[in-house]
Amino acid sequence: MFHRFSQSPVASIVTSFCAGILALVVTIDSAQSRSLSLIRDAEIETIIGSYAAPLFAAAGLDPGAVDIKIINSADVNAFVAGGQRVFIFTGLLLAADNPNEVKGVIAHEVGHIAGGHLARLHDRLRKANSQAIVSTLIGLAAAIGAGASGAGAAVISGGQQLAQRSLLQYSRTQESAADQAGIGYLNATETSPHGLLNFLEKLGDQEVLLTNRQDSYLLTHPLARERVALLRDQVSRSRYSNVQESAEELSDFERLKAKLGGFLNKPSKTFRQYPASDQSPPARYARSIAHHKSANFAAALGEIDSLIAEFPNDPFYHELKGQILFESGRVAEAIGPLAQAVDLLPRAPMLRFGLARAQIATNDAGQNRAAIDHLRTVVDRDRDSTGAWQQLAVAYGRDGQLGLSALSSAEFNIRVGRKRDAKHHAGGASRLLAQGSPGWLRAQDIEFAAGKKRK
Repeated sequence: MFHRFSQSPVASIVTSFCAGILALVVTIDSAQSRSLSLIRDAEIETIIGSYAAPLFAAAGLDPGAVDIKIINSADVNAFVAGGQRVFIFTGLLLAADNPNEVKGVIAHEVGHIAGGHLARLHDRLRKANSQAIVSTLIGLAAAIGAGASGAGAAVISGGQQLAQRSLLQYSRTQESAADQAGIGYLNATETSPHGLLNFLEKLGDQEVLLTNRQDSYLLTHPLARERVALLRDQVSRSRYSNVQESAEELSDFERLKAKLGGFLNKPSKTFRQYPASDQSPPARYARSIAHHKSANFAAALGEIDSLIAEFPNDPFYHELKGQILFESGRVAEAIGPLAQAVDLLPRAPMLRFGLARAQIATNDAGQNRAAIDHLRTVVDRDRDSTGAWQQLAVAYGRDGQLGLSALSSAEFNIRVGRKRDAKHHAGGASRLLAQGSPGWLRAQDIEFAAGKKRK
């Protein structure tokens, strides 16, 4: 299912992040606030992961450890933080014209990691969970813009001095080095480096614009004529310069954009972009989502059923059908397609999460126990899945396992930054669970972490 998990609001900021870990431009409006959300979607993460994994391998990094996170923001940007976690803004995905442009950006970001750029902050964030990384970088942005006072200083320790040191370490030289490394990784994976060049050239025309009118990627990845000229020369000499994406890659990318646009844009825009005369799979996919958002559930199911009839082994079509049924109140009917999605792609944690959420909502004891099994698998594979911890707390509670319910609540709260609540629930878990058991020991860890004071 397509899920949005919001960050706690901080001072209103327009942030931009550079890979490797950081360079950013900030605008703060103290009169307003907004929240930043991470989008979790198995299909989108799978597609972006297929782009990233070979590039990480080419850089000598573990491709199996790549973790994709999507940030819901119209900004055109991307960054890598906390090890091998790739954060990509929805604005970049929707602005890209083809998969190779996204691959080019990721290759550049991997170049920052392999080059050790801004390694001190990288090490600082290595062990943080994904939402904490986003929150920390937001706080760092606020600290730069507000002189480390107010919201930014409350989010991170170190504040202004760390931020200033990070920015001082950033240079155009590192950007050029990341370009060259990225081209090497693209060549190693027999991918055309034209995508990176085309993407930067599209943004290059904006250099003459005022700062607040430029795309954030350009602000955090400053271009220079010499840098672009060198990149153009490297691309022209690549033996893979004219390699085209496969039909499957192009199809998957069109699906990705159709799905993102369907969920993030107003239905009226989606219907204009994908009129009924367009019977391609991406168009039907987008219209199904738009009809669902318009509460026209019959039309939404009609579009997705046509896709399932044509592609019966596609897990994500079954997943969307289950989401439509679940969110339209037909919870029991949602179980079948959601279970089919899991059967078709059992290693995707977010598919299991969607099924478990529906199972819990049935209020059936047997389904609740099945949900616990699925959610245990989810958190084993994705410890940062705050939604799974929250649902586990509910499921364990209904099953009478109150100690594990309290522990799951503690896990959820520590990950979203609610230390007081985390400490409270961890204390409850410590009292209810057998002393010395794995759950009891974990509760002790959370109590300690939640009780620590900032230096």
